[in-house]
Amino acid sequence: MSRIVVLGGGESGVGSAVLAKVKGFDVFLSDKGEIAPAYAETLRKWDIPFEQGQHTEELILSADEVVKSPGIPSEVPMVQKIMDKGIHVISEIEFAGRYDSAKKICITGSNGKTTTTSLIYYLMRNAGLNVGLGGNIGKSYAYQVATEHFDYYVLEISSFQLDNCYDFHPDIAIITNITPDHLDRYGYDFENYVRAKFRITQNLSPDDCFIFDSDDEITVGHLGKIVMQAKRLPFTQKGEVEQGAFLKEDKIVVRYEKEECDIYLKELALGGKHNIYNSMAAALAAKASGISNKVIRESLETFQPVEHRLEPVLSVGGVLYINDSKATNVDSAWYALECQKKPVVWIVGGKDKGNDYSVLDSLVKEKVKGIVCLGVDNAKIHAHFDPIVGAENTVDAKSALEAVQKASKMASDGDVVLLSPCCASFDLFTSYEDRGRKFKEAVRSL
Repeated sequence: MSRIVVLGGGESGVGSAVLAKVKGFDVFLSDKGEIAPAYAETLRKWDIPFEQGQHTEELILSADEVVKSPGIPSEVPMVQKIMDKGIHVISEIEFAGRYDSAKKICITGSNGKTTTTSLIYYLMRNAGLNVGLGGNIGKSYAYQVATEHFDYYVLEISSFQLDNCYDFHPDIAIITNITPDHLDRYGYDFENYVRAKFRITQNLSPDDCFIFDSDDEITVGHLGKIVMQAKRLPFTQKGEVEQGAFLKEDKIVVRYEKEECDIYLKELALGGKHNIYNSMAAALAAKASGISNKVIRESLETFQPVEHRLEPVLSVGGVLYINDSKATNVDSAWYALECQKKPVVWIVGGKDKGNDYSVLDSLVKEKVKGIVCLGVDNAKIHAHFDPIVGAENTVDAKSALEAVQKASKMASDGDVVLLSPCCASFDLFTSYEDRGRKFKEAVRSL
């Protein structure tokens, strides 16, 4: 019996362990930290041996293969020892894909991937298809492969999840865009990050589709360096394409093979230039999956915004509070600021990932009246933005409650308080979801 060791006891790791158990492997899970009670209970339910708070080398280095959770960098000592011993390290996505014959629509990108993934899933459910949602959103892909059956999967896949993919094969691969992000994980080399994103395309065949933003210079530039057999379906707001999606006057036009679908911009549920791109990508994936024009139009008209992504929370005293906690990089925050039409009190900060804030300067100068720095170390944000908004208009906070209370004092009737942090959440929160929920709780307590 082959031995699978899973590193990491979160959603991804526990799902991988359950799948390994179902497939008859000798499985063991190890987490250097504390495993959440609900995940520990799942492991006990499936009779899967595990440890927490330590890595026992003899139990780990006896593996035939290791499934590494995406949050664990390859540079950590235990992973280095595994690799030095020649043990193959794979991701949950790679592992689950071996046992899944469903059609897979896979989405990656620096920004917009959660919204695009959720849109496609909504479209496919509305079309009556038997579809699962997973990857970096919802339930573990591996756990669903172990316990459920779907004809289709819509998977949001991060660069970390792609890093240890080798044979995984999407039927439709989407890159929403590529901007600098997670540079701390990629040796502060942007090209390493770009290559990680493009791993989603490495096994595409002539029967598959690659959907991409042809307005994104980074994506197009790297696409010119690789060989790809899949059908290329660009989406653009800057011209017309023979196959793909584009803007024509007041509507999106989607062309796939000999079919065409028109969607009027005024009918889209999601506003903002960035959501036009997301809607284009989703509509293209739907057309390539055989979904009717009627379902595509109705779905894009009725879709509800994703939690933690430009999510209106409440208006208090004439001030609108918006939760954009999922904006963990500079480009996401740019979109959030760009679509605001009222004066902004901006809550920003967290674990910096090598951010270059200069691209935000003109927007901040135009739209931001005050800044609340929400993080353990706010020195870089102060150094960059104090000269733009004034040091007297920039304050610090160490909790979501403190940030909201200080922002409410800075805001006036008709303003917006925008949580769009630009940074990872792990200095003060367990996740961007935790940060967003605490923000919403704080707003409701005003």
